[in-house]
Amino acid sequence: MSNALESEAIVELDGSPVLRKRRLFETGQMKLLALHLISLAPKYGYDIIKDIGEIVGGGYCPSAGTIYPTLNYLEEQQFVRVELGEDKRKQYCITALGLQHLEAEQGGIEKILVRFDTRKQIQNNEQYLDIKRAMENLKASLRLKIQHSELSPEQIRAIAAEVDRVAVNIACL
Repeated sequence: MSNALESEAIVELDGSPVLRKRRLFETGQMKLLALHLISLAPKYGYDIIKDIGEIVGGGYCPSAGTIYPTLNYLEEQQFVRVELGEDKRKQYCITALGLQHLEAEQGGIEKILVRFDTRKQIQNNEQYLDIKRAMENLKASLRLKIQHSELSPEQIRAIAAEVDRVAVNIACL
């Protein structure tokens, strides 16, 4: 399964182009998504791992090393409480404080869910295969250009401007 890195971005470091991974989840988003899932029904850690994998799609599955520290944080913040089942497994339940936090962050949750729904549509819908292929071609061409060329700051700006121009054109279609 893939890790929490989604795509690559070109950044300039000391005047040289560097390929940097962009995170699938921005700071705090995994915590917010886990809390949202727990608000729907009490969950075991494994259930949260499965649910997040289904929401994100594309073969992504968060690791236990990501989820359990997230759950510990939510518990420390008193957003969730732990109940032990008969089998002594921890089940996470949302608290009133957790519900208040989710209500305050409702826009953030909606943004996360819409983003991943769009991502899954592109990955899973056959009518978007050409778009997915084109996106992969763009990433591959950028990767190859960076790996096999010493790009000047002007070239980096020109490439970024071209990608920005195409993005604007797509938005206007």
